[in-house]
Amino acid sequence: LAGLEPEPGERPPERNLIGAALNQLAVSFDPRHGGFGAAPKFPHAPELALLLRSAARGDRPGEDAPGPLEMARVSLERMIRSGLNDQLGGGFCRYAVDAQWMIPHFEKMLYDNAALLALCCDLHACTGEQLFRSAAESTADWVLREMQSPEGGYYSSLDADSEGEEGRFYLWEREQVRALLSEAEYRPFAAVYGLDRPPNFEGRWHLHGHLTPAAVAAAQGLTLEQVQSLLGAARATLFAERERRVRPGRDDKVLGAWNALMIGAMARAARVLERDDYLESAEQALGCVRERLWRDGRLLASYRDGRAAFDAYLDDHALLLAAVLDLLQTRWSSADLAFAIELAETLLARFHDPEAGGFWFTAHDHERLIHRTKPLADETLPAGNGVAALALQRLGHLVGEPRYLAAAEGTLRLAATAMRRLPHAHATLLCALDEWLDPPEQLVIRASDELLASWRREAQRGYRADRLVFAIPEDAESLPPVLAAMAPGPRPRVYRCIGTHCEAPRAQL
Repeated sequence: LAGLEPEPGERPPERNLIGAALNQLAVSFDPRHGGFGAAPKFPHAPELALLLRSAARGDRPGEDAPGPLEMARVSLERMIRSGLNDQLGGGFCRYAVDAQWMIPHFEKMLYDNAALLALCCDLHACTGEQLFRSAAESTADWVLREMQSPEGGYYSSLDADSEGEEGRFYLWEREQVRALLSEAEYRPFAAVYGLDRPPNFEGRWHLHGHLTPAAVAAAQGLTLEQVQSLLGAARATLFAERERRVRPGRDDKVLGAWNALMIGAMARAARVLERDDYLESAEQALGCVRERLWRDGRLLASYRDGRAAFDAYLDDHALLLAAVLDLLQTRWSSADLAFAIELAETLLARFHDPEAGGFWFTAHDHERLIHRTKPLADETLPAGNGVAALALQRLGHLVGEPRYLAAAEGTLRLAATAMRRLPHAHATLLCALDEWLDPPEQLVIRASDELLASWRREAQRGYRADRLVFAIPEDAESLPPVLAAMAPGPRPRVYRCIGTHCEAPRAQL
């Protein structure tokens, strides 16, 4: 799919492709365990993001099909409770070998966790459910604890094995757990995580949420609060014991595209969960990328042991642009906006095909390859052309640059045939199509520092796929002309724009 390219002049995709994708996902949806298709099961984060956006927009599949919010919510809830998620230390494994998400391939990848962290934040914002907030915090806390380098960048992955055995770090003997916990703790813990069942991995137990805490509370005559307290104490005890084990190896490369995904996710977590430490983490990682991977106006792909290497690809540039825009919605920085514009100009100058539309995976001055592709379908990462189209639309509307909007439209036209052929495989491009057809509301808030944060929080309350919020301090300098014209006043001002049309400022959200 990544290399399929229609001829120039293709008519743009239609909105009904989003509905077609929802129908395709509904057919393969597993209503019992969540996710799509049979084993092995992967998270399919771009599809879940499309489902959540579609639910917010009011799009639905055909009659008698599960709704998009139900598919997204059930899938993520099952993943959170399952063996795919590290129930003690946070962080998601790469995929599950079974349909129940019980036994994973134990490798933890930065990019998977970035995508799932963002989804947990969005589901919490959408539903208010504590489960999604807790999962977001445990994932982000794992990133802070184990995956951020002293220089600020995020490491790439943790190995699946330790001491020559896959999963060894995560497995338990039943009697070992019983000896570590009190009887009051062990009874609900065993019922929730399956220690009262036969072993599920080579004679030992990998923790998997067979029952919900609520179900165990009812069965054991306890309140939900009591069970949650006992489970929390048990997890803390077992986590401390597990920290004494030989740890899985860690790939300590700092990769541009993967760091970009996590920067955006941590920025979103900081915004939704109101956690300043997550914002600081994202800022440190962006600082590392700019210092170590941005050289003389060119982006490099990988950094390790003081050395940066390899010309960066489309994914690195597009995902980093998207991450900076996410960070700008959490806190304003004119310097970061300038960097976003540099990235957008680099995309156009070095990757864009102005004749046929879309973006090449490699730059124009990259070494010559046998086949030069334009990635359209989502794979392990969201498709570079989809990310580029979405980010360029957002930046184009923010700074009033029609070239960015034209490049995004050309990308959608290029991808139309592939999107019609298999809609659900192009979820990121469908998100870009959604915003091309119906641009989101863009709010620019100008206020003093003491009022800016509260107005931003109120504007960003809940899950809003149709709203972008940029809170710019009244003393901000070096703004592009479009933003400079949105002047502050004696009281907070809100400028509302949809697409290229902006209204007069108002004094309320």
